[in-house]
Amino acid sequence: MIMNQKHHHPDQPLSLSDRVFEELEEKILSGTIKSGEHLIELKLAAEMGVSRTPVREAIRMLEQKGFVQITPNRTAQVVGISMQDLDDIYDMRMRLEGLASNRAALHITEEQVKELTDILDLQEFYHMKNSIEPINELDSQFHAKIFEYSNSRTLQHTLTDLHHMIQRYRNISFHTSGRAKLAIREHLEILEAIAKHDPVLAEELTVKHIAKAKENLFQLPDFASVKK
Repeated sequence: MIMNQKHHHPDQPLSLSDRVFEELEEKILSGTIKSGEHLIELKLAAEMGVSRTPVREAIRMLEQKGFVQITPNRTAQVVGISMQDLDDIYDMRMRLEGLASNRAALHITEEQVKELTDILDLQEFYHMKNSIEPINELDSQFHAKIFEYSNSRTLQHTLTDLHHMIQRYRNISFHTSGRAKLAIREHLEILEAIAKHDPVLAEELTVKHIAKAKENLFQLPDFASVKK
């Protein structure tokens, strides 16, 4: 049955087609449904316990977002995230997350600095235990807090969506040898700049941080097979 309501705004009722869309989107982005596969309305309706109508509407929404392509015989083929998409998203992250850090450095409070510090302390704790999964989750929290502290709803919503689209690839990058340790160090440098209310340095360090993450991902020898 449909469970995923991750990106739904709590003040808005969630339609059945929205719920189907979110579950299918999650499966496409996670790689559970792979690029090249076809979405069959009848099969999906049976699996999700819904009628074909919300499935059809969800597929239309996926097509609008570019995740599926309707073929000449009217079947929906999954496109997923291409290498060009990833390249574009990382470039957008550099600019927009740099701006978010810039804004956060202007608005940050002592209490918010402590919240970010606590996240980094936990990252270092789990790094000493060689436990990657919680470090990865805390990485997402660290970035999400900076989006929030930018005091820009537009930046926060846009960057949250971008992170969601490439979460699978961020996980892959984070699990490569040595990346977690470097990411924690880079986070610490960004936090120090934000805490000192230095927007220019905070932005510069954030851009470098994301550029390194992108480089780390794109140089993986088996990345060509991972993206399929």
